[in-house]
Amino acid sequence: MKNLSLFGLLLVCVGLGSCNKNQKEAGTQALNEKPIEVKCYKAIYEKDTINLKINTLKNNKVSGDMVMKFADMPVKDGKIAGEMRGDTLFADYTFALGANTFKNPIAILKRGEELILGNGQIETYLGASYFAKGKPIDFDNVKFKFTTVDCVEKK
Repeated sequence: MKNLSLFGLLLVCVGLGSCNKNQKEAGTQALNEKPIEVKCYKAIYEKDTINLKINTLKNNKVSGDMVMKFADMPVKDGKIAGEMRGDTLFADYTFALGANTFKNPIAILKRGEELILGNGQIETYLGASYFAKGKPIDFDNVKFKFTTVDCVEKK
């Protein structure tokens, strides 16, 4: 009986390790995938600026870069990865500040040629942040509306 329990535990560990490996490989594959389309955007609100580069991939997947420059705060330079669902991009924004790495959900609505960064209630569970289920994301009372700009390579 004891050996059977240990064998079962070993199977579960191997299975979970395989799933985690597949998720990491899928994320790496998305980063290496050639984009179908690349567009750049900028949003300005008072003294705050967000620069956004969106790489549209196959199957509604999206990757890119986002740099947030807010007055009197450190610059947040990170990556986005997610997918388009209808006219809304749901993605994770991953950035580092000092020795800490943060991963926050973002929702961006496409209205015509304009992109709108939504405001929503965020919950955290076991270190993972996500939009609260059943709570709407507001795209009307927002600070950041993006307009298209020419893409500039980072130096």
